[in-house]
Amino acid sequence: MISTLLVLLILLQIKHMFADYFLQTPKMLAGRGQYMHMGRAQHAGVHAAGTVIVLVIMGTSLLPLVVLTVAEWIVHFHIDFWKASHSDKRRLTPDQAAFWRAAGIDQCLHQLTYIAMVWIWAIWI
Repeated sequence: MISTLLVLLILLQIKHMFADYFLQTPKMLAGRGQYMHMGRAQHAGVHAAGTVIVLVIMGTSLLPLVVLTVAEWIVHFHIDFWKASHSDKRRLTPDQAAFWRAAGIDQCLHQLTYIAMVWIWAIWI
């Protein structure tokens, strides 16, 4: 069981790397400080699509797959909104330590989301 949970966590980490660092478009990155941002919704959708792939690989049944994927979309959207609005309000740029603290909090919250997802998945299966 521990090995299966670690495989799930590793797959979510790989998915996160691709969704956050390889698959973002300029539309996803521009203007993210506004709440109703289609680019951020699309970015969270890329994460959700990756999660569907991971959960299918792991043999997850439909109900937990849908619940975990929708929950991740909602949480990811809001974590990214917090970081964008926080950074915009403070006019943070990559040459400032506060920018990297915000980025670190953002990534930590995403990783804690994956831990929660793995925990829920383990209880559900």
